[in-house]
Amino acid sequence: MEQKINCAEACVNGCVLGDKCPNIEFREAAAQFIEETSLDQMLALAEERLRRKFMEPPKWVLPDEE
Repeated sequence: MEQKINCAEACVNGCVLGDKCPNIEFREAAAQFIEETSLDQMLALAEERLRRKFMEPPKWVLPDEE
């Protein structure tokens, strides 16, 4: 039986399911990214993403008309 938990709440201090984690491939990819990417590169990526976000035009959400 597969356990369903809210990882954002339960795994704040580390994964509680270990090898049975349903998000294990994401955890491995994140660990690899952290190991292979310098802090300066991470900060540059974050700055570029923030700059692009502020340059985007606003997105309007209109309610559906019935």
